[in-house]
Amino acid sequence: MTVTIKLDPALEEQLRQRAHASGRSTSDVVRAALQLYLAQDETAGPPRSAHDLGVDLFGRHAGPADLATRRRLGFAAGAAERHARRG
Repeated sequence: MTVTIKLDPALEEQLRQRAHASGRSTSDVVRAALQLYLAQDETAGPPRSAHDLGVDLFGRHAGPADLATRRRLGFAAGAAERHARRG
């Protein structure tokens, strides 16, 4: 089957560049893109974000809430101790 589509110049240029870079014809690139599009499960909705994929893992850390402040305080205490030893 032959299908004719109208592309804006920018999209046409992207298609030509992709076809040239991959060593395929523009028809092959369009066919591959269409196959991927049609293979998507439309009932699944849009792709899930990284947050959605990891939401069940968030909040599982049981350590101190403010590690940066604790690190600064520990560094300051260590520096004060070294300074006191030097006398």
